[in-house]
Order: sequence, then structure tokens, then C-alpha cells
Amino acid sequence: MNKPAKIAVAVALVAGVGAGVWWWSTRGHESTDDAQVDAHVTPVAARVGGTVVHVPVVDNQQVKAGDVLVELDTRDYQIALDRARAELATAEADAAAANAAVPITTATSKSGVVSAESGVEESQAASDEAQHNLDAMAARLAAAQARLVGDEAKATRDERNADRLKGLLAKDEVSQQQYDAALAQAESAKATVAESRAQIREAELAIQGARSRLSQVKGAQQRAGAELASARTEPNQIAATRARAASAVAKVDQQKAAVARAELDLERATIKAPSDGIVSRKSAEPGQVIQAGQPLMTIVPLDRIWVTANFKETQIDQMRVGQTAEVEVDAYGGQTFKGKVESIAAATGSRFSLLPPENATGNFVKVVQRVPVKIVLDASQDPNRLLRPGMSVTPTVYTR
Repeated sequence: MNKPAKIAVAVALVAGVGAGVWWWSTRGHESTDDAQVDAHVTPVAARVGGTVVHVPVVDNQQVKAGDVLVELDTRDYQIALDRARAELATAEADAAAANAAVPITTATSKSGVVSAESGVEESQAASDEAQHNLDAMAARLAAAQARLVGDEAKATRDERNADRLKGLLAKDEVSQQQYDAALAQAESAKATVAESRAQIREAELAIQGARSRLSQVKGAQQRAGAELASARTEPNQIAATRARAASAVAKVDQQKAAVARAELDLERATIKAPSDGIVSRKSAEPGQVIQAGQPLMTIVPLDRIWVTANFKETQIDQMRVGQTAEVEVDAYGGQTFKGKVESIAAATGSRFSLLPPENATGNFVKVVQRVPVKIVLDASQDPNRLLRPGMSVTPTVYTR
């Protein structure tokens, strides 16, 4: 054998040995450098609007679940809660009066028919009933007058708020939406005042009618026949009284819901951390006026991280959930962490992109796709929370 032939044989042997070593070293595992650390990034947003008065956290600060992140001005929400509680107390008093009127009206109906047939006795019973109605109407008038005082005070406050926001709007310190909301609230308060005044006038007219009624039932015996006819309509009045009592009870439930909502809004004025983690992308600052739903910061829980490895589709034929893996972290000099495959994505990464490929609409070029594989790390390997979402890693999954 000549010298060139010997060299060719030697090269072939070396290439074969190298190929065999490469095949043996890569057999039974798959690696990729298209991978990064992932974690849940929890946005923290305001549930209610208001002015920020205190932000006790800074960027990259460790917080615990329940720690206060942002405090809003609670005065408006406290006023709303006090008003809701006052309206609930009024509704409960009205319901108690309405429920008490049901047996009274029922008893009055039965005694009214008997009294109408007996002349003078009926007149006395009717007089008692008229006096009761007069007292009740006087109580309602006093309550309406008390509500008018509160409604006028609220209307004055809302009107002043609207005027103040009008000046701030001219300086572009508040939004048109805030001014429109304040103006609408002021108009609503004015309408409430007008309604209260109308209720007072209605109550005054009702009192005049009740007094006239009382005067009539104290008349002579000859009105017994007319009173008997009126007494025969008492069943309808009982039904009406029961309906008013049911309406008053429903009003109590409505006001209880309003109190619960006001309490919830007041509680939401203090924004707390939903979970343990690191504060990032903080944008809330004292004095800032925020709206409901406005993002304020994010919380990244570093105790629950994983690795998203984008393997080629030709690498996952032997890959299964539960297989062991090693993750080499670029940032820490190749330090490795152990883990296992938790799941394999239901589609390739390109299918989840903003503009997924449509191979049927143009010239087709076959490209090897990548499939995201989620690798969870074994517990207690990162006690100092060194890993951060977005870090580049090189995972290796052992398929055998």
C-alpha cells in the first residue's frame, strides 16, 4: 500500500472514531442554548381611583404578601361610607315603622267595620286612626326636613368641588373626565335637593289632609254610614301597608349592599402585595392622581421560577414529562441546577406569535420550528434567589 493510501485510511479511521465518540456522547440527552429563566410577573393595579399619599416601597425591594404598597387618600371613601351607614340607619327605621304599621292597619280594619256599624264607637276608632296617621306623617315630614339639610350640604360641597375642578381644568391639572364627573355629581345633588323639597311639600299637603280627616271623623253621628263604606276598603289598605313594609325591607337590603360596597372601596384605597416577591417597574409616586385599573408596579415572586427551553422539533421525539434535566446558568459561570420536565407546549413558538405563519398564502420554505418545554427546578437549590427571569441558560434533558 502506497503512502497516500495509508494516509487516507488513517484519516477515515480517525473520522470514524470521532463520529462514534460524538454519537456516544450525545446519545440519550438533548440540549439547547435557546432558553431562559421565567417567572410569574404579577401586575399591581389600582381597584379604585384617588390621590397617592404614601408609597412605602422602592424598586427591587423584597415584600411579603399583604405588605402595603400604595396608600391613597381615603377621605372621600370614608365620607361615602358614613353616608351609606346613615342611609342604612334611616332605611332600617322606616322598615321598622312600616312593619309595625301592618298589624296596626289590620287591627284598625277589623275594628273599623264594627265601629262603623255601631255609630259613635266607630267615630272614636276612626279618630284614633286619623291621629295615628297624622303623627306618622309629621314624623315623615321631620325626617324629610332632616334629609333636606343633609342633601343641601352635599349639594353645596359638590358644587364647590366642581368649581374647584373647573379652575384646575383650565390649568390642565385634572382631566376633562374628572371635571365632567364632578359636574354631574353636583347636578345630581341639586336634583336630590329638589326631590327632597318636593317630598317635604308632599308631606305638608298630606298633613293638611290628615288634619282635615281628623276633623271629619270627630263630626256627628250622621257620618257613620260614610265611615262604614270607608271601612270596607280597609283590606286594600292592609295590602298596601304590607307592600310598603316589603318595599322598606328591600330598601334596607339595598342600603346594606351600599355600605358593603363603600367599605370595600375604603379597603381598596390601601393597595397591598398579592404575594411574596420583588417590586419592579414602580410608577406610583406621592401626589399622583390615579384611576381605577391603572398599573402601579409589578411583583415578581422569585421563589416560583422555571426554565422555558425552546427545543427544535427534531429534538423532542424522545422527550417526555418527568424526565430529569440539568440547567447551566450563563450568569454564574456555568453553575448548574437540577430539575425535570414539567410540560411540553401544545404548539410551536411561531404559532403563538403575533403574526403566525400562513404557509398556504405564499412560497413555502421549510424551517425547523422550536417547541417550548417547561423545566421546573428542584426545591432548595436557589436559597439566595440568584436566578432572575430572563437570564440565559443552557438546559440538558436526559431522555434515557
